Amino acid sequence: MTALPLVIRPEHPDDGPAIERLHARAFGPGRFARTAYRLREGTVPLADLCLTALVGTYLVGSVRIGPAEAAGGSLLVLGPLTVDPSFSDRGIGSALMQASLDAARSAGHGLVVLVGDAPYYRRFGFEPVPPGRLVLPGPVDPARFLWLELREGVKAARSGAIRPVRKRSGPDPIG
Repeated sequence: MTALPLVIRPEHPDDGPAIERLHARAFGPGRFARTAYRLREGTVPLADLCLTALVGTYLVGSVRIGPAEAAGGSLLVLGPLTVDPSFSDRGIGSALMQASLDAARSAGHGLVVLVGDAPYYRRFGFEPVPPGRLVLPGPVDPARFLWLELREGVKAARSGAIRPVRKRSGPDPIG
């Protein structure tokens, strides 16, 4: 059996349907009711930070990052990070995470938040948001509401309700 190399690349506009199928396989129909999805609804992911993973020509993973804001300025919302269940435990999610966080740092972004499994995301430097510091637009387990400071001093400047930055008129960067 030949091992196919993993390729991490920017998300293309025509990746949308494959990514949606991937989300459906990984998260099921209940994903739309989750607070994290509600925060992303109506936003346009930032094309320079959204990546896909391919094995051969098969899309096996995706990470999206979108814009949001809170008192004190802008921040990023990471998610979903998705890996095809048949390719789990092969480092694909870690490779996507590291590449997207590196891109966010390089672009000068200061803070990333997500809702996810703390033991998994801790390896990238994420930690729980202090209770009441930032507020999501729906219920979430506080142990799963995490943040990562990409630029020193940004965490101290952000507080209050997180509001998604909604789609503006103009072309879609990712379709």
